Amino acid sequence: MSGVISGFTVIFIVVGVGYVLGRTRVIGDHAHEVLSRLVFFVFTPALLFHSMVTSDLSVVFSATLVIAGGSAFLMGVVYVVIARLWLRRAVPELVIGGLSASYVNSVNLGLPIAIFVLDDASFIAPLLLFQILIYSPVALLALDLTALDRDSGRSLLRDSLVAPITNPIVVGGLAGLAFSLIGWTPPAAVMSPLKMLGDASVPAALLAFGLSLTGVAVFKKGQSPRRDIALASVLKMVVMPLTVYAVARWGFGQKGEALFAQVVIAALPTAQNVLVYATRYRRGQILARDTALITTLASIPTIMVIALLLA
Repeated sequence: MSGVISGFTVIFIVVGVGYVLGRTRVIGDHAHEVLSRLVFFVFTPALLFHSMVTSDLSVVFSATLVIAGGSAFLMGVVYVVIARLWLRRAVPELVIGGLSASYVNSVNLGLPIAIFVLDDASFIAPLLLFQILIYSPVALLALDLTALDRDSGRSLLRDSLVAPITNPIVVGGLAGLAFSLIGWTPPAAVMSPLKMLGDASVPAALLAFGLSLTGVAVFKKGQSPRRDIALASVLKMVVMPLTVYAVARWGFGQKGEALFAQVVIAALPTAQNVLVYATRYRRGQILARDTALITTLASIPTIMVIALLLA
């Protein structure tokens, strides 16, 4: 239980610093957008490359990859179907909402909880790999094709082929995986600066999240897409953990510590990366911001209840 409290304390402190910076305008009026772009174009690609190169891939290709990754993708699809049929949202908002309902905060909260609560950081690795190499590329490709302006002379097929290899996050993850698969690690002179830049990804994303809260009211009537946020939050914090419990227990026969770990991972809140993506493409920012905040607050009692029931 102390690990849960410690992990959330770290997050709230850094987000609080970002909020104070935003309120005081110490780093300017456009700090949120600039910081988000740094996270998107520099810090996160460096983090993904370094993480993939230094990871033991044999640990991540396991049942957890299917359970965690499959449930996350399922929640995203469920959101898209419901929001499309019920709320009639455009594709970019559907993508951001689907990510908000399923993209797990696997780094800045997942890793501390995996270490302090589950006593094994490898529990989070399969989901991290799925989100980096499969989920993010698919979502970012959809956003590249639907949220960005395309010249009339460019074909959708060309955009589909070019978008993945020009997205820095996708390139960083795939390049790191390629180096890991061939078993070659770049020299320390290359890896050290990449590690330094990658280490800035999590705190910068949290600071950007805190900056985004400045001068806004969460769930504000008339400005916030309340139904979208409520749908994404319920899917993320209620449906996803229950789905993982059912699949892990009755589909894979897991119990004890393994089952507990699966459900805790599913109950992690929406990652701040979703807000970074929303800011980059200028679509669904309020949806991503409010869902991330609500699920972060809701995950504290949720994980505590899971710990009492399953630990």
